[in-house]
Formats: sequence, C-alpha cells, structure tokens
Amino acid sequence: MYFGIYLEYTKSMKKLNIVLAGLKFGAAFIPIYINHPDVATVGIFDPDVPLVKNIALRYGTVKIYNSFEEVLSDSTVDAVHLISPIPIHVEQTLAVLNTGKHCACTVPMALSLDDLNTIIKTVKKTGKSYCVMETAVYTTHFFKAKEMLSKGEFGSIQFLRGAHYQDMEFWPDYWKGLPPMFYGTHAIAPLVMLAKSPIVRVRGLGSGTMREELHKQYGNPYPIETMQIEFASGLKAEVTRSLFETARDYTEQFTVYGSKKSFEWQQIEKELPVIHSLFPPRNGDDGKPLRGLPVTAERVPTGNYHTLLPEQIQRFTVKAEDYDETNPQLSLDRDASGGHGGSHPHMVHEFIRSIIENRKSWINEINGANIVAAGICAHESAMKGGEIITIPDFS
Repeated sequence: MYFGIYLEYTKSMKKLNIVLAGLKFGAAFIPIYINHPDVATVGIFDPDVPLVKNIALRYGTVKIYNSFEEVLSDSTVDAVHLISPIPIHVEQTLAVLNTGKHCACTVPMALSLDDLNTIIKTVKKTGKSYCVMETAVYTTHFFKAKEMLSKGEFGSIQFLRGAHYQDMEFWPDYWKGLPPMFYGTHAIAPLVMLAKSPIVRVRGLGSGTMREELHKQYGNPYPIETMQIEFASGLKAEVTRSLFETARDYTEQFTVYGSKKSFEWQQIEKELPVIHSLFPPRNGDDGKPLRGLPVTAERVPTGNYHTLLPEQIQRFTVKAEDYDETNPQLSLDRDASGGHGGSHPHMVHEFIRSIIENRKSWINEINGANIVAAGICAHESAMKGGEIITIPDFS
C-alpha cells in the first residue's frame, strides 16, 4: 500500500488545463488554480447557472462549461476536480477517468466497498492520476504533528485518536440520517497517515437516538458512531463521529499519544493545540523517585507551512482578510487561517504535481479506499452490535 511522503515544490515546463465541477464549496479553489504556476487554464461547471455566471464575473479568466458532458467531451481538459454531492461522486469519477482525464474528488470517494473496488480498477485500467481531496492531512495541525514525527519527538507512538463533530441539520437531503462513519474520513485519514500503516480491522458502536424521519434514507438509527481501529503495524486507535442531535461545537481533530511527547488537538477551535512532554523521574527528600513521571502541558502555535508551496499560491494558506499585500511575510509567518486549516493550496498543489510527475498522489485510490472502507465497515460493525470487521486489502 502506498503511503508516500508529501513532496516539496519543483518547477516544471508542463502546464495543465483544469476544470472544477461543483462551485458552492468548489469556488474557493478557483483562485488557487488560476495562480498556480503549473496551470494553463481553469474551467468551471455547476448546474446552478446563476451561480456560474456570478463566479465567472468575479474571475474573468475562467472558461464556462454548460454541462458535465461538455467537460468530458473537451479533449483539451487534462484534469477535473470534483466538488459535487456525495451521491454522484462515483458516477462522475468513473466518467472522468474513462474519458482519459485525471481526477480529484472531494471526500468520501464512495459509500460502498464495491464502488471503491470499481474506482481502483478504473484507475489501473486508464493509467490516470486519482487524488482524494482530504483536507485533514494538509492542515497546519497535521504538518506540525508530521514534523514532530519525522524528528522523533513523539518517541514511540502509543495510541491515536480522531474525532469529527458537526451538525448537519438543514443541509441537502442526502445528508439526512447518513451513517456518521460514512463521512468519517476527516478524523480517520490523519491517523492512517501518521501511523504509516493501513487499517486492517475495525469494531464500531452506534450510540444515541434521533428522530424517526432520519432513520429512513439509510436505515441508520445512530447520531453518533465510534470505532476502534487496528493498523497492520499493530498500533491501535479510536475515532468518534457525530452528525445529528449532538450538542458539540464543530471540530475535526486528532491526537497523537507518544512515549516522549503527545500532540493534543484543542477542545475549542479558536484555542491552540497542546503538546504534553514527559520528563525523567524526580527524587523526593528521601532520595526515592516520586510517583509518576513529571509531565508538562504547553499550548503551541502550529505555524504556517507555506514554504512547501510555490510562491504564487502561498497567500491562500491564510484568509483573504488576514493577508496583507504590503507585508506578505508578516501574514504568512502567522498560523494558517485559510480554508480547513490552510489545507486548500496544499491539496491543489499535490494533485497538480502528482499529474506532472506521473506518480501516485499522496492520498490516492489505494490508501484513500482504506480510509473510506474503515468507516463503511465500522458502520456495518455498529449495526451488528460491535462485531469485528476485517478491511479488504486494496493493495
């Protein structure tokens, strides 16, 4: 299974023609693609025609497509970034790949194991790049933990924990009653990539109650699901995910517990994460070691890993209102504040470079399927009272 490292930017002569399909959330990516040095043209499509027109007025350089079929039939398009509703992810992914275009897709890549296998087979058949656009592994929190891991600061990783709490009331109808772990990738993916090992077994439990109408679409009775994870390496983890009728402020988080240091996501989003450090034993007045090793807890900024990006898109790691054109370095030296923890330009850059360098993207069809399958199998386990489920080997 591919668990490669995130590559730093290197220049290339090749430039790509990119189309974004889905603009309600997807519009946030348009200026990043426009300014990326390896992109020649940017096209846009959304079935909401007034939305497309308004966005086109804002970004005069984009090419408008009137249908998804028009995108597929344009032989000049190198790659399509799908930011469309969950129920059509698989259909659109297969269509993009089968027309000879590279594909990036927002999460989750599919809602069934059969569909995951179909995507993997299609990527292999077409030879095109497939990138899972998982924001959680490009946040500054993740980069901070990854840096600590590379420096050996954690010692031995002893345990991992992830969580994603978000209320989906009044979102589009396909969200109603969705099994929480079907959209658990934001909490699962960071753990997989930090463990550097695929998930092999899960045990899921569902909890709580929600109104009857939310049970109907997916046959799911649970507003919250939690799962225990076993990695191929033997490491263990747990993940909790909620979607409805749970009083918890929004957060996507992970925690790494190590033998020397631990990285713990803050409880309230606007606060800073905490690094816990373990120290050698201290002796009491009698010369004997005191019970328990001393531990310190310190809130630390995550910083901004903009230097991993080409200069032209570094500013997108921070919100537009936080970026000062007259003093860009001061803006970039602060913690990233852009979309999903500054992840958007990193995600775009990785997709583009995977195509140009003819390599697997960091989160690709293989490890992406492992991440998604863990959630699918965890829900199956929850519906079977916590039965342990083995994850298919997609490699």
